[in-house]
Amino acid sequence: MTRSVHEANGALSRIRDLPYGIARSTAAAAELDEITANGPVEARAYALFVLVESYVWGNEVTKAYLPFTQLLRWWDEHPEHFDEQDAHSLFWSFKWMVGNLMDFPAVPAAQIDRTLDDMERRYAVAGNGMNAVTMSRFQWERSRGTQDVAAAYEAWVATPRDDFSQCEACEPGDRAAYLFDVGRTDEGVRLLETVLAGSPECATEPGDMLSHLQLAYLEQGQADKAATTHRRGLRHLDNGVAMTGPQGRHIEFLARTGNGERALGRLEEQQDSLLTADSPRDRWSFLLSVGTATALLAVEHGDRSLALREVPASTVAGLDAWIRSQALELAAAFDARNGTDAATRRTEKVWARAATVLPVSLSVLAAPSGRVSPAAGATGGTVPDDLAPARVTEPGPGAAPTATAPTSHPGGGPTGPELVARATEAAATDPASAALLYQEASSTFEARGLPADAGFALAEAAQIAALEQDLEGALSAFPRAVALLRAGGVAPEFRGQVARAFARLSARAGDPLAGLVTVEKELADLGGPCGAAGSAHSAEQDAPDRPDDEPASRADLRSRERRELSDTRARLLASSGDHAQASAAAEAVAEEYARAGDLSGAAHAFWLAGTTRAAAGDPEGAVDVLESAVDGFRLARDQQSRASVGNELVAILHGLGREDAAAQVAATLSDR
Repeated sequence: MTRSVHEANGALSRIRDLPYGIARSTAAAAELDEITANGPVEARAYALFVLVESYVWGNEVTKAYLPFTQLLRWWDEHPEHFDEQDAHSLFWSFKWMVGNLMDFPAVPAAQIDRTLDDMERRYAVAGNGMNAVTMSRFQWERSRGTQDVAAAYEAWVATPRDDFSQCEACEPGDRAAYLFDVGRTDEGVRLLETVLAGSPECATEPGDMLSHLQLAYLEQGQADKAATTHRRGLRHLDNGVAMTGPQGRHIEFLARTGNGERALGRLEEQQDSLLTADSPRDRWSFLLSVGTATALLAVEHGDRSLALREVPASTVAGLDAWIRSQALELAAAFDARNGTDAATRRTEKVWARAATVLPVSLSVLAAPSGRVSPAAGATGGTVPDDLAPARVTEPGPGAAPTATAPTSHPGGGPTGPELVARATEAAATDPASAALLYQEASSTFEARGLPADAGFALAEAAQIAALEQDLEGALSAFPRAVALLRAGGVAPEFRGQVARAFARLSARAGDPLAGLVTVEKELADLGGPCGAAGSAHSAEQDAPDRPDDEPASRADLRSRERRELSDTRARLLASSGDHAQASAAAEAVAEEYARAGDLSGAAHAFWLAGTTRAAAGDPEGAVDVLESAVDGFRLARDQQSRASVGNELVAILHGLGREDAAAQVAATLSDR
């Protein structure tokens, strides 16, 4: 029985709710096949658009051309099957197609010209505004580097906005990028500052705008604004779509501000983009940004070794030479298509000129000085990490221990609680200042003999520093915070979350073993990791040193923290490359989560187990575990995570040649 239009559209809308990736694209393709074969015909336009959209944003741009041309043909043959939204989607997707054609040098210039002319003709016939057309023509002139680009820009910005204009978050970024390119820096900065004051958001914004603005502030010599913008921009990079351009500009920024080690660290994290990107133009742009960084760093650090997997270079100097050759090769391909030498000239400029350099401090926390001994009070004195514990009150369920010593500041300054209150208020609007206030509160608490309070305040400072990209400061503060909490007699179920935060950061910084040591020390106080030999599963046995009169809620907290620490341990093992042990540890803790009724925790642990099995060369074994993760997220009603792990599962099934199974998994991901 043929589904109704409402039913078919509902299925397509559920697919659109999935995160972009191979699972969503597979599901969209299957739904289109079903509608094409069995109807209803009124839903076919929507199905074609959903597939185009899925490919465009799912890093499979080249696959979008076929369904787009089918969508155009369907419009020409059966406009009666397009409702108002379908028609809008058709003309909106024209911009994606034209822009993407430019990004592939194998596409002939004549084809792009014909497509632009067709776009303009169809817009005129439909009575649409011309802002999208003039924008696309500007993009084409800019891509080719012709002398007409300035006139094309002015024609675009003079064309009234309409229903097919770039969104109000994207357009200013596109305009500012051109203004910065042609040296109109002050004008571009004013534009972006005005727009960013309104907190615009879309798939790529404000991350893209901020990545341009940080570099513009360098040109203007505004170090403080550059640092703030850099930190803000980094918080908008993990948004579910490719952000290759902004990632490259952040690496360039770090190299141009005297933060070379951070630049190389981010480069190693983003090294896959040196070889692959959504399009050749995206890759070329990334290479130019990173090439700006390596050209600077190679002067004094050319022999610095790099951990690169597939790039044939092992030092900064070697990488710089390789990037230059790759960028020039891509530039030559674009120039041959475009009939200009603009791409080659722009590439050579990266290595021919000295980029503007401006020292910018990205530290958030103050450098640690001599630690004040609780016994010394305000007179100073340093103590080792194994501080004598202060007296603490017994916390209620879920509460952190609170010290009972006085907290007033002996010199008449703000007390620890007052500093914490100020930090809490500042955290939302000025995180860097909040981190310093928490750090000051920690010192004040410690000076008054309150190591537990000092530890929690320092942990807050460290966490904000990590979010603000001061990894060095955070990596220094977290271990100190854990030591203070131990000295203050804080129980492991309350210390654990601080230890886990440090462990995650250590893995991010490339030193998972440091975090592993800390986590295993906390686990030892809780009876060992879940699934370890001799360990038991009950709450009673999870806390073998618990007094007989300890409340059950406290035992539950200990059991929960033991699971969380065990899960973190498994992730650290995976980060260290020990995939076999990581998979076993993840499966063990997944079973513990399941026994405790934590379906989401179990699903996440099964996800990790499946990923590590695949990394260990066992894709068949990974399938079974990932299927458990998909089912767990379904039961937990976590649709986003279910679809994300589904992307991995579908990709593995495709790799195994199990196409029917991949299609079946993709089809079920949008089911509620």
